Amino acid sequence: MNPLEAKRHTLAHLLAQAVLEHYPNAKLTLGPAVDNGFYYDVDFGADKVSDADLSKLEATMKKHLPEWTAFAHKEVSGDEARSAFGDNPYKSELIDEISGRGEPITLYTCGGFTDLCRGGHAEHPAQEIAPDSFTLDRVAGAYWRGDEKNKMLARIYGLAFDTKEELGAYITQREEARKRDHRKIGKELDLFTFSELVGSGLPLWTPKGALMRHELDAYVWELRSKHGYQRVTIPHITKRDLYETSGHWQKFADELFRIETREGKEYALKPMNCPHHTQIFARTPHSYKEMPQRYAETTMVYRDEQSGELGGLTRVLSITQDDSHVFCRHNQVRDEFFRIWDIIDTFYGTFGFKLRVRLSFHDPKTPEKYLGTPEIWQNAEDALREIAKERNADHFEAPGEAAMYGPKLDFMATDSLGREHQVATIQLDMNLPERFDLSCINEEGQKERIVMIHCAVMGSIERFSAVMLEHTGGNLPVWLAPVQARILPISEKHVAYAGQVREMLTAAGVRADVDMTDESLGKKIRNAKGEKIPYLLVVGDAEAQAQTVAAESRDHGKLEAMSAVAFTEHITKEIRERA
Repeated sequence: MNPLEAKRHTLAHLLAQAVLEHYPNAKLTLGPAVDNGFYYDVDFGADKVSDADLSKLEATMKKHLPEWTAFAHKEVSGDEARSAFGDNPYKSELIDEISGRGEPITLYTCGGFTDLCRGGHAEHPAQEIAPDSFTLDRVAGAYWRGDEKNKMLARIYGLAFDTKEELGAYITQREEARKRDHRKIGKELDLFTFSELVGSGLPLWTPKGALMRHELDAYVWELRSKHGYQRVTIPHITKRDLYETSGHWQKFADELFRIETREGKEYALKPMNCPHHTQIFARTPHSYKEMPQRYAETTMVYRDEQSGELGGLTRVLSITQDDSHVFCRHNQVRDEFFRIWDIIDTFYGTFGFKLRVRLSFHDPKTPEKYLGTPEIWQNAEDALREIAKERNADHFEAPGEAAMYGPKLDFMATDSLGREHQVATIQLDMNLPERFDLSCINEEGQKERIVMIHCAVMGSIERFSAVMLEHTGGNLPVWLAPVQARILPISEKHVAYAGQVREMLTAAGVRADVDMTDESLGKKIRNAKGEKIPYLLVVGDAEAQAQTVAAESRDHGKLEAMSAVAFTEHITKEIRERA
């Protein structure tokens, strides 16, 4: 545990002490450190706690912080621990679990407060934690152990950093992020909507949003087609047998949408595409001369997420993956990874994202979570290490983040607000070829086991759209904007010329429209700017007579006077180059 994480964990304990001081009948549960601070889940019983109560809890934390000079801990028996927390069913449950695993039970005490904990704290909190480096943030609901069948608890979140300045910078960044919330931008730009009749987690894309999605997907396909990918198409359901063979049924049965036919046969909505794609590869024997086989498809998959985890486009039930699977020989893995990596670098470079790479490996302490032997995992992970080193990539390893069937390269994109998001993924899979007996015929005429490489460049169109909208603040690049230019006639008599300009732009492939409303020119300009349209073209008497346009760029301000033809050449060049 790093020092900042230790401080955050310590502050969770300090919060728990403050809670009990104000609410002596409250039942404490769990209080870990998280990315930007800490939280503690509490059962307040009949008491109601809201954001309005946070100031008094925070004041109490700061009052007691000077007393938190050092932690002491002791190992106790299960009976001793149950006695210490005898009236708390949540702690008792945790104690029983720890005892059942045969692990030591430890109690940590600081400032007169004792909690059940495995450790990882600031050694001398009063000296290490600045009182102005943390604050309580909000109260939210959370089910005990994340299970909606359990009781709803109150989760108190806190923010914590090393210094007051870092805390302030994070709060400022978050305020800017709220202004850029993709849900707010999506509504303002009329890109997508949600319907209670359709259901949570099921976004509905408007004509403008669907156009944006199509442009994103077309760009990915343009990049892939240069590397020999072929389109395939699969159904949205499958028999249970397919996922039993792949291992997904055993691992993800609770996340599947299941379907029972009139004949009693069991099907499922596909949560991923790779098992289907194996069957396309397996339809016929393949010579080593035909390898690699590269399949690509953009299609929806479906996962039964808990309703409390759904949010905007970042967590949905219907996930559109720009998915691909490469079936190749072992000696082709490096080149195929590099091809995909080139595609990812180009795609994200277009949006100005900075990337680093997480090597997501398995956790050898929990082998039951993964398919395949330790030898297969060792070989696959060693291969990814070598690829990352040869690419000279900014990378780090993350045990426990692998997919169940193989390690992966997760690309982490830093956005314009300095936040990091997981985006594209390349996965090396030596397990599904084993489970489906996938092979090619080698130079000696013998069967040779192949490997699979999985990759979704955007990850999912939904999540990438959310990240991209917040990264750009809704100022979509010209090539991606649903409306690329809007023509604003000054009065009714200029509408005919505005229509001519629109026809010229449309013929050149530009998405342009004319504001036909009866609003004033100023109101038309304000409306167009509110929609973040890249180019505004004002036309009046002078423009109609000279066949010109008065153009203003959203990003660069007013342009020099130019003919309608010259503007058409200007904007089409920008679109073509994806500037």
